[in-house]
Amino acid sequence: MNNTHMRMVEKNVENITEDEAALYDRQIRLWGLDAQKRLRASCVLVAGVCGMGAEVTKNLVLSGVKSLTLLDHRKVTEIETCSNFLAPHDTVGKNIAEASRERAQILNPMVEVSSDSSNVEDKTEDYFTQFDVVCVSRCQREQLVRINNICHQKNILFFAGDVFGTFGYMFTDLQEHHYVEEVKEKKEVEHGGKKQTVEETKMVKHKESFVSLNQALDIDWTSKKYASQLRRTSQTYFIMHILMEFISLHGRTPEPARRSEDEVELLTIKNALLEKMAIPQEKVSNQFAGQVFGQVSPVCAIVGGVIAQEIIKAVSRKDPPHNNFFFFSTLDGAGVVECIGH
Repeated sequence: MNNTHMRMVEKNVENITEDEAALYDRQIRLWGLDAQKRLRASCVLVAGVCGMGAEVTKNLVLSGVKSLTLLDHRKVTEIETCSNFLAPHDTVGKNIAEASRERAQILNPMVEVSSDSSNVEDKTEDYFTQFDVVCVSRCQREQLVRINNICHQKNILFFAGDVFGTFGYMFTDLQEHHYVEEVKEKKEVEHGGKKQTVEETKMVKHKESFVSLNQALDIDWTSKKYASQLRRTSQTYFIMHILMEFISLHGRTPEPARRSEDEVELLTIKNALLEKMAIPQEKVSNQFAGQVFGQVSPVCAIVGGVIAQEIIKAVSRKDPPHNNFFFFSTLDGAGVVECIGH
């Protein structure tokens, strides 16, 4: 968190009411009162109210953050209502952030939920500094990098992610992050003249450093370090690059209505991009091009759930964070955490 917000969080950690303590009882038992107090003092921005963004929003509102702002300039479409459960079917044509606010608010009346129908591209540096956490999706690469750079400089927790069909990713930049972890240790004690082994739980402090998104994307795969890592690096990292390039070129994600032409374009981009990156073409299966349309709800639930979990861990400063990518792909059949750019 930035220094101003850190002071704000520490100042307000005592402000949990009896009603909140009752509502968050199970969570407090899980991660502790101090962690809940930090959540209760945090202000979150979710930019990009897609199906994945709805999952992030749901989990964070239920966790008990102080406030959550939904930011998106787009309008609700029929496809959006299939994956974004916060946007009612009768809101097609209306602003998606405003249409999603009411259902998000109903999830937890103790959290202040607001909407902003502006374009994230028009937001200045000052806008982002009012938040402790910024989570961005549905953006062009240059905007993701711009917003991340602002957050990196201002010590704001930054998360980016998206879902394309059956693929999804998350990127995290927590700058220099301090957290505690519960560690169980066994030791021998003497009791009644006999030695016994007992288990103790200790809280161990850790520090972890993160890199910016630009550093994590601009990798020299011909270098000794990364050439040796290429074989075990998830192909979804490169699929993410291909989709970012597609969005930059066309100003949109691949559309089901243009499936045939978009599949050809995706493969064209793949061939050119992998050649430029000095990556063998067989690293990415051509099969991906037919599986990146729309947002598949179960994938949104998985990736959005991981992002929300990581935000909660980062704000509460408990447990090791994912540093720095999480990828999910049905081609790989699993979710994986990768550290790229360090």
